[in-house]
Amino acid sequence: MPSKVYFTKVISPESVLRLFEALAIELPAPVAVKVHTGEKGNQNFLPPSLWEPAIRRVNGTVVETNTAYEGERSTTEKHLALLREHGWDQFPCRILDGEGPDRELAIPKGFAIQKNYIGKDTEKFASVLVLTHFKGHPMGGYGGALKQLSIGFASAYGKKYIHGVGKTEDFWNGDHDSFLRAMADAAGSVLDLFRGKCAFVSVMKNMSVDCDCCAVAEDPCMQDIGVLSSLDPVALDRACLDLVYRSEDPGRDHLLERIETRNGTLTPAAAAALGLGSLEYELVSLD
Repeated sequence: MPSKVYFTKVISPESVLRLFEALAIELPAPVAVKVHTGEKGNQNFLPPSLWEPAIRRVNGTVVETNTAYEGERSTTEKHLALLREHGWDQFPCRILDGEGPDRELAIPKGFAIQKNYIGKDTEKFASVLVLTHFKGHPMGGYGGALKQLSIGFASAYGKKYIHGVGKTEDFWNGDHDSFLRAMADAAGSVLDLFRGKCAFVSVMKNMSVDCDCCAVAEDPCMQDIGVLSSLDPVALDRACLDLVYRSEDPGRDHLLERIETRNGTLTPAAAAALGLGSLEYELVSLD
């Protein structure tokens, strides 16, 4: 059966809440709300105000993990300071790998890696709401729900492990397609951890070829598209990609060049092959 993906062209805080509620799921407390809170200097990340009604609805805690590269999110102290600067401190916030050893997850059937390392404080949560800003990405081609599950939950060490496909000493220079498969592997380990207790909402707005992790990012290259939601992260990412492909906006070619030159569609394909979800979906318009 194709997975259901809900869609509206209207981008607003109320639409984000409406798309979450369309999923008809009650997430057990306490709820971790994974968002991308934005690197210092980035102009494209989506502000807390867009996500606020949905976060309040689940009484959630905004969660992040530290980065594997230098910047204003590479240590817990700096990361928390930037969260305050960007206005996220209106919600409870937690850096998942801020204290204690990493939590190791086994991936016995992984394509590229057999382990994943995530923030230890995931142990404090019963369910997850993944709020994603869909856009391009310098390495993954695009950033969507699967990236949020993989790189987003990985500890700083775990990010190196995924990027380096297990070789953390030279993590920027691993085999690229193996890295994309490793993201699918890692996403699956987190999905298994919260199986049946995950919901996903993606907003296609401010779509630059660059990620919100870039302190110096290109401005958005195409018009906004809308808000989507699903219980299936594979179907959700595939639906977002298809909406870019179907767009008649002239700027979409620049975004597609980024996605295709990085072989970005390999990640959802690998995730589907792992059984994380379906590439087949029914797009249900709520407009």
